[in-house]
Amino acid sequence: MRVVGFNFDKISIERLKDRTEKLNIKTNIDVSELKSLESDILKTKESLLQAKFSYSVNYEPDYAKVDLRGTAIISIEEKQAKEVTKEWKKGQMPLDFRTFLFNVIMRKASLRSLQLEDELNLPLHLPMPTFRPQKEKEK
Repeated sequence: MRVVGFNFDKISIERLKDRTEKLNIKTNIDVSELKSLESDILKTKESLLQAKFSYSVNYEPDYAKVDLRGTAIISIEEKQAKEVTKEWKKGQMPLDFRTFLFNVIMRKASLRSLQLEDELNLPLHLPMPTFRPQKEKEK
């Protein structure tokens, strides 16, 4: 499996009120549509699957919200693509495909969310690495 296309259709960030002391930050990924795409580009025995997704970061209670929506296009072996679309019709996704797809969405959408959160001076939803001085060793 590999990503051959990824784009955002909607990017929204909103601060709803002044900051409260106690914030609870929740993220969510949802795949609303999964379908096969016809393409003459691939000359191999691979298929293309298009997934429409939404990624949200909610700062509770009602402090701020980030909402990203978009499309990911995944190149996948034909046999596996048939299995994925068959499971999708039942309202499920095979674990290996779901893991791959969610990791792609999380990586791309988290980076974009972090940038937007920084621009609005919101607390980041993921911890960033920080520099800490080393403690001197006792002799």
